[in-house]
Amino acid sequence: MFNYRSFALNNLARIAPRFLPFADVATDEVPLSKLLRLSLFQVTVGMALVLLVGTLNRVMIVELSVPATLVAGMLALPLVFAPFRTLIGFKSDTHVSALGWRRVPYIWKGTLYQFGGFAIMPFALLVLSGYGEAVDAPRWIGLSSAALAFLLVGAGAHIVQTVGLALATDLVDEEDHPKVVGLMYVMLLLGMVVSALIYGALLETYSPGRLVQVIQGSAVVTVAINFFAIWKQEARDRVRAREMEVAPRIQFRQAWSDLVARQGMLPLLVIIGLGTFGFGMADVLLEPYGAQALGLSVAETTKLTALLALGTLIGFACASYSLGAGGTPIRLARMGALIGIPGFAAIVLSSTLIGTPLFLAGIFATGLGAGLFGHATLTATLRAAPANQIGLSLGAWGAVQATCAGVGIALAGLVRDILVGLDVLGGLDPTTPYDVVFIIEIAFLALAVLVAFRYTSGAGEAEDVPRAAKHHPKSMEVT
Repeated sequence: MFNYRSFALNNLARIAPRFLPFADVATDEVPLSKLLRLSLFQVTVGMALVLLVGTLNRVMIVELSVPATLVAGMLALPLVFAPFRTLIGFKSDTHVSALGWRRVPYIWKGTLYQFGGFAIMPFALLVLSGYGEAVDAPRWIGLSSAALAFLLVGAGAHIVQTVGLALATDLVDEEDHPKVVGLMYVMLLLGMVVSALIYGALLETYSPGRLVQVIQGSAVVTVAINFFAIWKQEARDRVRAREMEVAPRIQFRQAWSDLVARQGMLPLLVIIGLGTFGFGMADVLLEPYGAQALGLSVAETTKLTALLALGTLIGFACASYSLGAGGTPIRLARMGALIGIPGFAAIVLSSTLIGTPLFLAGIFATGLGAGLFGHATLTATLRAAPANQIGLSLGAWGAVQATCAGVGIALAGLVRDILVGLDVLGGLDPTTPYDVVFIIEIAFLALAVLVAFRYTSGAGEAEDVPRAAKHHPKSMEVT
C-alpha cells in the first residue's frame, strides 16, 4: 500500500534545504524528514496561539462584549504556569524511566492538558454568547470555565514546547543545538501562518456554532499531530535508565543557582524580559484595534496573525543567515528591538494617516523585529548554557519570555479598559487607549536596546562565544 505520509515528508525534506532555514542541521543519522516530523509539535502550539491570542480575544472583546481586562487576564493565566517551564525542563533532563525515556512522558502530558482545555472551551463560549439552550446559564459559569480552558491550553503548550525543544536538541550534536531549535521555531511560525489562514477561511461567516466546531476540530488535530510527531523519536534505553537510577541527584535549586551565576546570564535574561514585554503587549489588542479603528472583519483580523507570523519567520531567516556568518546574537537582538520601535509607531499613526496599509506595514515590521530578537536571544541562551542542562536553559528562556509576555498582555488590557472608562469624562478618541499601550511598548523596546548596548560593551559580551569553544563537556546525560 502506498504510504502518502512518508511520501509527503520525504518530498518536503528534499525541497526544505533550499528554502527552509536551519535545514542543514540534518545528518545521515538524523534525517530532515525525522526532524520535520518532530517539529509538528510546534505546529499544534502555533494553532493554540492563533486560536487564543488571535481569534478568541477579538471574538470575546468585540462580539461577546467581555471587558478587555478579563480577556487579557484569561490570556495571561498561562503566566501562572510559565515560571514552571524552568522546572519542567530540569525534570525532563533528570527524569528516571524504566524505559529510559526522559522527554516523551512530559510531551504527552502537555498534549492531554491542551486537549482538556479545548474540550472545555466550546461550552464556556456558548454560555458567554447565550447561544441556544445556554441562554439561561449564569455568566460567571462561562467566565470561570473560559479561564480554566485558557489555563489548561496554555499550560499544555508550555510543557509541550519546552520538552519538545529539549528532545530536538537530544537528537543532534551539541554544536547544532541552536540550528535545530531555530528549525523548530520556524515550524512554529509556519504553523501559525497556516492555521491563521485556515481559521480565517473557516470563520469567514462567523457564528457561535461555527466557532465551537473550529475549537473541537483543533482539539482532535492537536492530539493526532503530537502523537505522530513523537512516535519513535526518543529511543528506549534501559542502560541509561539504570545509570540515571544510580547517578547522584542534582537538586533544582542548585542547578538554577549555577545557571544564573554564569557570566552574563542574568543581564541576558533581563534583555529577554524587556524585549518580550515590549513586543508582547500588543498581542491582545492588535485585532480589536483593527476592528474598532479600521473596521476590519473577524476573518480579516484573524489573518493579521498570519502577517505577524510571516514577518517573524523572515526575521528568523535573517537571523539564521547573520549568525551563520559570524554575527553576534546580542547585537542582532538589539537590531530586532530597534526595528520594532518604528513598527509600533506606524501602527499608532495608521488610524490618522494612510490607514490599513500603514497598519499592515507596522504589524509586519514588529513581526520582523520579534523574529530577530527571539532567535538571537535564544541562541545566546543556548551558547551560555551547560551542555548537560539544555532543558533547564530552554526552560529559563521560555519562562522569562512567557512570564513577561503574560504580564504585558494583562497590563495592556488593564490600561485599555482604564482609558476607555475615562472616555466618558475626557472625550478621548476611540484609538487613544490602544495608542497609549503601543507607546508603552516602544518605551520598553528602547530600554531593551539600552541594556543590550551595555551588555555588548561590557563583560557580558564573552557569552557570545559558542559553548564548544569554552570546553564544556559534551554529554547528553545528567551526571
